[in-house]
Amino acid sequence: MAISRRTFTLTASLLAATALSFGAAAHAQPVIGERAPDFTATTATGETVSLADFAGQTVMLEWTNHDCPFVVRHYQGNMQALQDEAAENGVVWIQVISSAPGEQGYVSAERALELNEERGASNVAHVFMDAPGIIGRAYDARTTPHMYVIDSEGTLRYNGGIDDQPRPRAGDPEPIPYAQIALNAVLAGEAVEMPETQPYGCNVKYVD
Repeated sequence: MAISRRTFTLTASLLAATALSFGAAAHAQPVIGERAPDFTATTATGETVSLADFAGQTVMLEWTNHDCPFVVRHYQGNMQALQDEAAENGVVWIQVISSAPGEQGYVSAERALELNEERGASNVAHVFMDAPGIIGRAYDARTTPHMYVIDSEGTLRYNGGIDDQPRPRAGDPEPIPYAQIALNAVLAGEAVEMPETQPYGCNVKYVD
């Protein structure tokens, strides 16, 4: 299949700009109970950070797209509350933005930081700008939000949705907060009863 010069140039520039690098298993599907895919990338504040830097700490990964209605709904307070509680327990909360330039959810690093300030999301430790989609593909992130919990030994313990209700209606029971339940279990040193659930939301808008 022919690749246009524009597409080739865009892809190459994105790869160079984000300074991402992975080990040999970069594109393996993430497996619950096995080591989470490592990555080194530039954050929205310009730091070069690796997942390995957080050895000994529990990490929550959140794929996000500020224009996605599902993300907007959870940022009415639910997501911030979860982030605040996680921070109180010493969890490193990382957002990943894998939207490609020109696609819904793509923002500059500066705008990504502004969005968190506007939403009162003050306990996000890092925002990874993943326009090439390398981190997203390594984790098989499909939607926004899509949540992952990695324990203090670097093992992937949860992969799935934030809860069980994509479109709650009046009279529905309280949602089952899958991601929070998984995080609490990891922090307590317990097994995660539902380590994989169905994520829902907007499709991640990867670069072609």
